[in-house]
Amino acid sequence: MSVFTGWRAALRIARRDAMRAKGRSALVVAMIALPVLGVTAADVTYRSATQTETEKLTAEMGAADALFKDPGSGPMEQSVNGDNYGSLSDTPPSEDAPALDLRTAFPQGARGISIQSVPASVTTGYGITDTDIFEFQVSDRLARGKIDLVDGTFPHGPGEIVATESFLKSSGLHVGSRTTLRGPEQKYTITGAVEQPDDLEVKALYADPGAVIAPWKATAAHDKKVLPPNAGETTWLVKASGAQGVSWPEVMAANKKGALVVSRQVVLDPPPDSEVPLTRRLGSNTMSSGSTELSAALVTVVAMAVLEIVLLAGPAFAVGARRSRRQLGLVGTCGGDRRHVRAVVLSGGLVLGGVGAVVGVAAGLLLTVVFRPMIEDQAGQRFGSLSLHPKELLAVAAIGLVTGLLAAFAPAVVASRQSVLESLTGRRGVRRSSRVLPVVGSCALAVGVAVAVYGGVSGRSTLVAGGSVVAELGLLACIPVIVGLLGRLGRRLPLSPRMALRDAARNRGRTAPAVAAIMAAVAGSVAVATFMSSKMAESDYEYTPMLGEKSVVLYTTDEKSVERLPLARAAVEQNMAATGRPADVSRVWAGSDCNVYYEDDDSCGSMELVKPTGKGHTCPLNTKGAKELAARLTAEEHRSMMHSPACLDERYTMGTFGSGGSNIVVGDAALLKTYVKLDDPAAAAALAAGTPVLLNRAYAKDGEVTLKSVHRYSEKDKKNRARHPGPARRTTDRMKVYVADAKYAETPGIRMIMPERSAQRIGLHTALYGSVYSVSRPPTDAEEQRTSAALEQAGGGVYVQAAAGSRDREDIMMLVLTLFAGVVTLGAAAITTGLAKADAEADLTTLSAVGAPLRVRRSLSGFQCLVVALTGVLLGTGAGLVPAVALRLIDLRNALREMRMSPMESAYTPIVVPWETIGLLAVVVPLLAGALAALLTRSRLTLARRAG
Repeated sequence: MSVFTGWRAALRIARRDAMRAKGRSALVVAMIALPVLGVTAADVTYRSATQTETEKLTAEMGAADALFKDPGSGPMEQSVNGDNYGSLSDTPPSEDAPALDLRTAFPQGARGISIQSVPASVTTGYGITDTDIFEFQVSDRLARGKIDLVDGTFPHGPGEIVATESFLKSSGLHVGSRTTLRGPEQKYTITGAVEQPDDLEVKALYADPGAVIAPWKATAAHDKKVLPPNAGETTWLVKASGAQGVSWPEVMAANKKGALVVSRQVVLDPPPDSEVPLTRRLGSNTMSSGSTELSAALVTVVAMAVLEIVLLAGPAFAVGARRSRRQLGLVGTCGGDRRHVRAVVLSGGLVLGGVGAVVGVAAGLLLTVVFRPMIEDQAGQRFGSLSLHPKELLAVAAIGLVTGLLAAFAPAVVASRQSVLESLTGRRGVRRSSRVLPVVGSCALAVGVAVAVYGGVSGRSTLVAGGSVVAELGLLACIPVIVGLLGRLGRRLPLSPRMALRDAARNRGRTAPAVAAIMAAVAGSVAVATFMSSKMAESDYEYTPMLGEKSVVLYTTDEKSVERLPLARAAVEQNMAATGRPADVSRVWAGSDCNVYYEDDDSCGSMELVKPTGKGHTCPLNTKGAKELAARLTAEEHRSMMHSPACLDERYTMGTFGSGGSNIVVGDAALLKTYVKLDDPAAAAALAAGTPVLLNRAYAKDGEVTLKSVHRYSEKDKKNRARHPGPARRTTDRMKVYVADAKYAETPGIRMIMPERSAQRIGLHTALYGSVYSVSRPPTDAEEQRTSAALEQAGGGVYVQAAAGSRDREDIMMLVLTLFAGVVTLGAAAITTGLAKADAEADLTTLSAVGAPLRVRRSLSGFQCLVVALTGVLLGTGAGLVPAVALRLIDLRNALREMRMSPMESAYTPIVVPWETIGLLAVVVPLLAGALAALLTRSRLTLARRAG
């Protein structure tokens, strides 16, 4: 019999066996298909979300052939893609020169539509909000791809407008609503909802050209109370007369007229460098669009994903081969030898692996199509198209097929070594666990961890990835021993958990691969989640807030607006989650007010709080010898020094309360308690006694501060100029201060709080700036809009500012990682429980025969699932922390190098464990797996005749 004939027979036997045992075959297919599904969905999503050059151009210019701009530099030369240009004249154009009419630079026969934006304040369903209005004929076919209609109709006429879905969602408006442009009080009907495919989060309004800016200008010309629009530059989307688009010679011709052009044809089919004058003059400056090697995080996660695919199908074939022992024994009785037995088992892997690969790829594509809108919304952009790369999908399917063969290889070898007598009688025999494998695994675990840590310390990402995989493989080798130890834990437990633990220990060949698969999935998710949590903490540390946390400030812009503060306070208290009474805060300045007299040079005064020199005052990281000091510091020592009062405001300060950079304000004890969160009777008593409270102790020496003031008055400041004629007066005042604890130096926007009488005593001027509120939570868009509307109704001139976070939290990514690991955990645990049931039917039959309660079958399945899931999650959590820590060590190394070159740069590189994610995986998911397994298991069992 030829080799092919033998394999044909083996494949036929494997196919029939798969059809006969449909339940077990379905479980095997599910094991292989699950990771293939995930990899397929990830591949298609990544490829579809990554914009091609054509899709980027469509997002920029819609269906047009080119985008024309006026950079205001006159005749020029430009690069092929328009990202660089240079004027042909050494003399810049005059500011009085008329703006270029870009239509004169169009190719002959071309047509175009203009785009011009203007910032505006409009009414909403909740109140008032600020947004951008674009005069852009979005109904024109040239706009397709740049702006797309989602609902309703395009605007037709001066009184109609369309809005992005994000704007409608935040404003409480809908298609058919009316909105009013504040100032000129122009009313518009929202006729449709649109979206910008490359940025779904943009909040904007779109009207036809001439519908907003021109009427606004006309109203402002007749009514001096209406400010004219601050319109932006006009750009044009241009369609050439022919099908060839805008050519490079036509681009150069437009350059001579002063237009900068981004041409679709030129970008996609660029001319040689010899035909690009700017490149000939400056040389080519092409930068690589990507790194030649993948990031350490991506390499590590991909390596773990491949390992997971290899592990997940392992237990099924071991059970399948054991269930088919009698059939394999019959092959031996018919003259088949060991290689034929191996061929039959491997053919099962080939058949089921092939089916699993096809099902996984098809299901991955289907799920991506079904959930595409949700994926696009979370990504914040539309896919240009559903990008399918056949070679990559075939590779994914091939991995699934090879996985089936690899998973069947060990059972095939074991089955071929059994004697015909053992196979026919169904005896399992007794095999002692390998004593070498756990030792090798422990060594591999230790070596892998050491290599990963060394890779992190030395900055070599390949060592991090390799060491992490080796450590996980070492832990994998130890899993049979760990599973074997589980049986000893159940000695004093009730019947069901005791049987579940002993079953897991007795059937290590089935339990260990499932635990390993869960471990691999959880390890990858924990690694990425830990890395992301650490990066978020680092970003939070580097963020400098404008306001204190959970604070809202009402502020005025002129003296007349101060009278409306009582009504403004009522608006805040009614519409926002304010807690307690507000605290008033006043500005303080010397000479003429720079907020009013800022147009002329040297037309207003100034104040400077002088920082003494010496230890505790001068920041050692910003002086001579700073690099030598930084070279000796650890990241934590540098962080502590950067947060000391001496260094805290050396990089930049926030002039939040109109303090002009001095960060000195006038206030009382209420400001200390409400904003500074300093509830200190001694500090309150000092303010009441006329003593300033200093929040940054680096400015105090011997309990005193030095304030230098320049009392300079503008000629336009008639009132104060008459009182202070002559040249500017310079004064230096030393004042006793109450010095707060060092932690209050981090208070945003305030360095010192001065009583009003102290300011007046040294010749300074004060004026009420506004009020500060403490809120229980940040205000929502609706609350801010309601408050803004109430402030306008009160007369305007009073504005509200809320504390903003360091960023919009991308919790969705953490949720996706948790869901992915949770789904794999549930799937692997459920599949393993199903295999355990199929493998232990005889034991369950015996259990029922001796009178065990009906609920035992349910509880046994639940605890079997719980044991597998919990063991895999706990091991995976430990395995996932290894690459995450190593990757952060690479970041630490890079941060220290940057810090030692620039000592004022942060080197803080925290390692933050995502306890929420780990808690969900370690507690919720295993309990859910056990509960589902118990609920979905039939408690009754039909007694069957025992074969043989």
